[in-house]
Amino acid sequence: MKIEKVAIIGIGAIGAFMASKLSSVLSNEKLVVIAEGERKARLEKGLLINSKSYQFQIVTPEEKSEPADLVMIATKYQGLDAATKAIKNQVGKHTVIMSLLNGVNSEEKLQEVYGDKVIYALMRLSSIRTDEGISFNERNGYIEFGEERNDVLSERILAIKTLFETAGIQYKIPLDMRKALWHKYACNVAENQSSAILGIPFGAWQVSETANHLREAAMREVFAVAAKKGIIFTEEELLAQRELLSHVPYGNKTSMLQDIENKRVTEVEMFAGEMIAMGKEVGVPTPINEVFYDAIKILEEKNKGLI
Repeated sequence: MKIEKVAIIGIGAIGAFMASKLSSVLSNEKLVVIAEGERKARLEKGLLINSKSYQFQIVTPEEKSEPADLVMIATKYQGLDAATKAIKNQVGKHTVIMSLLNGVNSEEKLQEVYGDKVIYALMRLSSIRTDEGISFNERNGYIEFGEERNDVLSERILAIKTLFETAGIQYKIPLDMRKALWHKYACNVAENQSSAILGIPFGAWQVSETANHLREAAMREVFAVAAKKGIIFTEEELLAQRELLSHVPYGNKTSMLQDIENKRVTEVEMFAGEMIAMGKEVGVPTPINEVFYDAIKILEEKNKGLI
C-alpha cells in the first residue's frame, strides 16, 4: 500500500501544519482541502503559514473525484458531525481515515459511519493563530498515530509512516493508542481550560506551583475516569508533563485561551462537558471540571455580549 492522495478537512493550526508539510511531497492534484462557502472563498485567496503563502486545491463536499488514500479530519470537535458527512466523496474502498481532533471519542463516532477505515491519531503542536495567518515551531510539532494496538505495524500504518518520513513530519507510533489519546485528553482538559479561565500562557506552569497544582488536580480527574475504563496512569506519568511544559516558549498560549481572546466558540463541551458526563457514567466525581465548565460558559456569554 502507498499513500498517493491525501484529503484534509479543517485548516486550523493542525490542518495547516499537515497541509504545509505534505505539500512538499504531494502535487496540488494529490493534496486537496475540503471546504465550502465562505471558508472555501477565503482559502482560495491563499493561507499564510509561518510567513509563507500557500495555495491549496480546494474541493467542495459535493465534488466527486478519485478517492483519497488518506483522509485527515482536523476540524474543531463541534465540526465533527459535519466533517463526517463532508468527507464522503473522498472515501473509497481502501481509504484510511485519521481524526486529529482533541478528545477520546471522535474515532468511535467515525467508526459508526466508516467502520474499520478509521485509525487512531493525535497531534502535539503549540501554535498561534491570528487573522493574518498561522505560525508554529515545526521542530516541536509531532503526530502520534496507529491502530488501537501496535505490537506489529499494519500495512496501512507502515504506508502512512513512509509518507510522514518523506514529508519530514515527526511521529510516534505508541504501543497503546487509546492510552495515548487519554493522556493528551488529560493534558487538554487541564491546560486548555485552566489557562482560558485564568488568562495565563504556558510559561505560568514553569514558574507557578499554584498553577501546576490546579492543572494536575484536573489531570487527576481525567486519570480517575480513565482508570474506570481500564486505562491506568501513574503519578510519575502525571508529573512528567511538567518536564514537557518546561520546553514550551513562555508566551505561547493554549488554543482555548486564543479562542476566548478572539471571541471564538471553545471546545468546552468536549473537555469539561464530556468529562462531567463520563464521570457520572462511571461514578467518579469531577468537581474541578464542573467549575471549569461554568467558568468557560460565562466567558463565552461575556464574549457574545450577554454579560
